[in-house]
Amino acid sequence: MTTPICDFLAAYAESGALRLHMPGHKGVDHPLDITEIDGADSLYEASGIIRESEQNAGRLFGAHTFYSTEGSSQCIRAMLYLCALYARANNKKPLIAAGRNAHKAFLCGVALLDIDVMWLYPRSEESYLSCNIEAEELDELLSSAKELPTAVYLTSPDYLGSTPDIEGIARVCHRHGVLLLVDNAHGAYLKFLPKSRHPIDLGADMCCDSAHKTLPALTGAAYLHVSESAPALFSEQAKNALVTFGSTSPSYLILRSLDALNPYLEGYPQRLADFIGRVNACKETLKAHGYALWGNEPLKLTVAPKSFGYTGKELAALLLKNNIVVEFSDPDFTVMMVTPETGSDGLECLTRAMLSIPKRKPICGAPPVLTQAERVMSPREAMLSPSENVPTSHCLGRILAATSVACPPAVPIVVSGERISREAVNAFEYYGISSCAVVKE
Repeated sequence: MTTPICDFLAAYAESGALRLHMPGHKGVDHPLDITEIDGADSLYEASGIIRESEQNAGRLFGAHTFYSTEGSSQCIRAMLYLCALYARANNKKPLIAAGRNAHKAFLCGVALLDIDVMWLYPRSEESYLSCNIEAEELDELLSSAKELPTAVYLTSPDYLGSTPDIEGIARVCHRHGVLLLVDNAHGAYLKFLPKSRHPIDLGADMCCDSAHKTLPALTGAAYLHVSESAPALFSEQAKNALVTFGSTSPSYLILRSLDALNPYLEGYPQRLADFIGRVNACKETLKAHGYALWGNEPLKLTVAPKSFGYTGKELAALLLKNNIVVEFSDPDFTVMMVTPETGSDGLECLTRAMLSIPKRKPICGAPPVLTQAERVMSPREAMLSPSENVPTSHCLGRILAATSVACPPAVPIVVSGERISREAVNAFEYYGISSCAVVKE
């Protein structure tokens, strides 16, 4: 498979050209870092080497594929933009039914685009980071809805490694004439399993993948995928959607990493399958030792360590003493992300460290249960209102303004425009959130 971006950058670096263009380092320390010079193409008007590279990626993923150098966050906003265009092309105001564990990039997108949101809550859940909607539940909701949403939006896999039944949900959506959008930021590799579990193959109309999360690309590398069966408007307007939320100076180093990934992915399925076999063996060893694992995502190792006698943060701190840095931890979970680049040695190091930790008396107590929140104003109105930062203890009854939750996990407990309930305050305190931005009274 060709690597046109890599080839152009290498040839330009070797040419010794006098660079009278941006960037200011002039290639002295970063010879492969350039801007849109003649021959380098332009990400949002791609007709040359970038277009060729994107088409290579599209053949691998079986979709209309577009590059992002600003992560899945840019792609999420682009999907919302395209959804809004589609709704308005059909003389409707856009409405999206979204899983409650949506990333804050989604909330910023709906606020900027003034899109209405219908929140989807699971019947039961043990963490606000998950929202495992069943296809039957969604069918019931859509069948009884006074107004059908333009699209259903789900996060799969979620931060803890859970994946809802995207295939079944896609069938339900399309039976009701509703689009399906998936935040697949954590699951780019799912395409390359022996049986693909990638959202596009399971029936989604659009999805985003973060190539840097589970594939060996630079941070910020991502894909926007549009299904070949989706409305033509989506692929026709995808670049306009991306540029609306992207920098006009995209990183060529990130583009190069996406381009270099294409030939790597041609031989990836076998390497991935072999490594997942080793990951599964690691998981079985940990379970046999007494650890409780969470989720069904192959490359995510999420431990619920309270039954082993530790909070998620305590376990993360013990692993850090062994020079092992985890992806995320909170009172209930420790999340670790592995890829074939972790290697057998990495898995063995992790296993030894986990097995060396003595089991203690189980910690009792579940995380706070969050009830459905009261919406007072739209996310757009709340985010654009004057606000003030107040201690969590003084937030009861106030209206949340900005979704200032950190990343990871970037999933808000309360959404902008909602009233902060007693349950929400309890959750803030439980997860160590000391203050909130609230709408000024």
